[in-house]
Amino acid sequence: MNFQPFTSESVTEAHPDKLADQISDALLDACLKDDPNSRCAIETLLTRGLAVVAGEVTTETYVEIPDIVRETINSVGYVHMDYGFDGDTCGVVAAIQRQSPDIAMGVDTGGAGDQGMMIGYACNETKELMPAPITIAHALTHRLAEVRRTQEPNPILLPDGKSQVTIMYENNEPKYIDTVVVSTQHRADIAQDQVRAIVREQVIDPVLKQYQDLIGGEITYHINPTGQFTIGGPQADTGVTGRKIIVDTYGGICPHGGGAFSGKDATKVDRSAAYMARHAAKCVVKAGLAIRAEVHLAYAIGVAQPVGLAVKTYGTATMSEHAIAERLREVFDFSPRGIIEYFDLRKPQFLPTAKNGHFGNPAFTWENTDAATRLA
Repeated sequence: MNFQPFTSESVTEAHPDKLADQISDALLDACLKDDPNSRCAIETLLTRGLAVVAGEVTTETYVEIPDIVRETINSVGYVHMDYGFDGDTCGVVAAIQRQSPDIAMGVDTGGAGDQGMMIGYACNETKELMPAPITIAHALTHRLAEVRRTQEPNPILLPDGKSQVTIMYENNEPKYIDTVVVSTQHRADIAQDQVRAIVREQVIDPVLKQYQDLIGGEITYHINPTGQFTIGGPQADTGVTGRKIIVDTYGGICPHGGGAFSGKDATKVDRSAAYMARHAAKCVVKAGLAIRAEVHLAYAIGVAQPVGLAVKTYGTATMSEHAIAERLREVFDFSPRGIIEYFDLRKPQFLPTAKNGHFGNPAFTWENTDAATRLA
């Protein structure tokens, strides 16, 4: 048998990079709450005792940036001084300016806010039509955060953490889980044996029960493989918005267009067109036109419709890839304005996307596949 491994990783909501994403999106949501036409491109940097927020914002509302930054830090568990990094005591520096009028000229007429490539993907490996490795990795980090919250007010597991899942594939189909890695921050007074028992019994085992079809043999487990993880979060590692784009998307199983999502309003095609590409790919699979679908979009700044739209199906399609692309053009409006209206992207909704991936969550409007019937 010719098995090939594929690995994807995820991180908890309190990982420094993911926390930076959430702060950027929390600020975006705050702007959109009172001014749906806000234009935002917000970057956050986190380090020991400090949060730096920078970027471009044009809005008619007022946002108290330090309060939102500190609330977001507290919300993921950094609320105790003995954790090293604390939302209540963290310094906040803001360096915000208005959006360039040169960019606004192209956006105001309905054009894209920048040039770039966006890639969407879908497959039949999971009920979410997502690749299995990233889906399971997200489930592990989501569960890790849940378990920590149940241990409050004196948790054993602390906020920072990561997961990694390796699945063996044969002929591009997932066959069995080979390796699971979970690293979690923990209290310094807790033995590793206790940490590993909690992670195995309360995190890994409940998650893997949902994927019995991928349990095909002996699984290798690595839980806190360094032997200790007591210093975590921005106290140990600088966090920056947009540094987990593979975690945000498909776990590396397909190319990435390059643009990050968090902190950007929907006039930025880095975000909105990536959501549209995912929606289109998912509808292609749901309609039965392919088992795996990859949708590539490309935009020019100030131009409404994409300058490129291509479909790749890895030999799994029921018709030509060109024909599928033509159907997509007929059914969907790929202009930034059309995407914003289709998914209702002018309202606050982006903070949850910065936690366990931007795709696969049925609560997100771009995950709905009702339009698949129009493609079939």
